[in-house]
Amino acid sequence: MLIKLKNKHTLIIDDFKFKCCVGKNGITINKKEGDNCTPKGKFKIGSIYYRADRVAKPISKIKTKKITKNMLWCDDPYNKDYNKQIYINKKTKGERIYRNDYKYNYFIVIEYNTKLTKPNKGSAIFLHLTKNYQKTAGCIAINKKDFLIMLKIINKNSKIII
Repeated sequence: MLIKLKNKHTLIIDDFKFKCCVGKNGITINKKEGDNCTPKGKFKIGSIYYRADRVAKPISKIKTKKITKNMLWCDDPYNKDYNKQIYINKKTKGERIYRNDYKYNYFIVIEYNTKLTKPNKGSAIFLHLTKNYQKTAGCIAINKKDFLIMLKIINKNSKIII
């Protein structure tokens, strides 16, 4: 099953069209850490993360991970765990996955720069939630209702074309 970004505002999966938003600075083939761009290409999708204290475990054929308070996503290009999910300790820095807002109540990892990672090529590229469709820091975001529909359609072999 392919997930296709038709344009900056439409995600297509099978016969479904979902409103979405992308990075503040659009889509780029030359992604860099902190550029607020969504990377262009064809990517595998990874695990679904969810906040069990706020939402139900999603119904999906994809592996799920429960988000805990001590989870981060490493955005330090000089760390050996760059662009991977890590746990808080004194030596690591990264983006908190356990957020105060709703955006990461559910999210799917887009497997961009996750295998054989290259420093400064971008990290934490997710398909996550939005309520207002404001542009992101490089992710793709859709509303919760559409996200839950999407989870029932896709599987572990699904790919996303941006």
